[in-house]
Parts: sequence; C-alpha cells; structure tokens
Amino acid sequence: MKAFFGSLVAGVIALLLASCATSGPGYNLAEDGKYYDNDGNAVNPFEPGTYEHFKAEKSYPKTSKVWKNEQLLSLTTPANSRLVISLEKQRGFLMNGDEVAMDYPISSGKSGFRTPAGSYTILEKTVDKASNAYGKVFDAEGNRVYGKEKPSDVPEGGNFVGAPMPYWMRLTNDGVGHHIGRVPRYPASHGCIRGPRSVIPTIYRKVKLGTPVTVE
Repeated sequence: MKAFFGSLVAGVIALLLASCATSGPGYNLAEDGKYYDNDGNAVNPFEPGTYEHFKAEKSYPKTSKVWKNEQLLSLTTPANSRLVISLEKQRGFLMNGDEVAMDYPISSGKSGFRTPAGSYTILEKTVDKASNAYGKVFDAEGNRVYGKEKPSDVPEGGNFVGAPMPYWMRLTNDGVGHHIGRVPRYPASHGCIRGPRSVIPTIYRKVKLGTPVTVE
C-alpha cells in the first residue's frame, strides 16, 4: 500500500511539472501553437536555450535560425540517424531515434515543381554535384542567356553549366535530393530540398546510404 501511494504521489508530481511546462498564470496556448498573455501579446514561457523555447518563439517556423542539441548531436551517427522534412513548416529535422538533434530551415519545390511527400532512403551521396537539368545557359560568345535554364535551351555553339548542388544526398531516381542551396523562407526550388551551407555538411556526415528520410 505504501509503495502504491508513493507511486501515486510521484505520478501527480510528474503531471504537475508537465502542466507547468505548457501553461501558467498570465499566458495561454493559442490555436496557432504560440503563447499569449491576457492582453494578447506573444510570450515565451520556456527556458531560453531549450527546444521548447526555440519552437515557441514568434518567428518559428519562418526563422532562418538553427537549433541544435549539442550533446545529442555528438551522439548521432550514420548508424542511428534519420531525417524528417516538413513541407508545411519548411524545416528539416535531424533525428536520433525520436529526439531532435538539429532543427534547421529548408526550401522545397515551388509551384509546378512540388517536392513529393513520402518515405525515402538516401540513394547517393556526392560532395561535388551539379544539376544536369537546370543551370546557366551561355551563347557561342560566352554571354549568359537570361531566362533560359535547361540544356535544351542552349543555342548553337553555346554551352550549359549545371547549377551547383554541393553535398548532394539523392532521394529519388528522378532527381530529387537534399543539398546546399539558397534557402528563402518559402518553397523556391525545382523539387529538391535545399539547406543552409552552415548545416548541410553536418547532415551529410551524419547520414549514410540507406538512411531513412520522411518528407511530410
């Protein structure tokens, strides 16, 4: 009986602590996932530096900032990692099991070139990669032909230079991958998942051929 009441008390305490992490006097959780005080001002009730604090910031998920769990990141290897890409949030997540080791901004496919949702594995890894589908077109005199971006657009005597896609991680056989690129806070690519230059080399080192990638 004593052990039962001890367990009951411990459960109640844990519940109270969990409640304190998401609610409290003077602020409320709104439908948009943000916290507001009684006057409607955005507040962040979580301890600075925590992942909860990062996600509760008013600028999330549109922020270009990166969050890292440094300790977990150091323990994350190609043997225990996986990637989750959120098309809605335009965020990428390096996972170690069910825990987030890194949360970073991405830019997926724009209208007409939407990145397909689904479950994938990394099929290829190449540090120096250039697109064979999109890039810069030059005429016979070496002048760039603006408004043209495909090999089929090259004029006679001209040439095509594929767009650089450093630290390429292929997800599909028809050209969708994850790589370094420009990351505006909206979908802007031709289908690939771009990530920041400061982040993707780390992602590249933490994954291997066969690493699961969920695009949702």
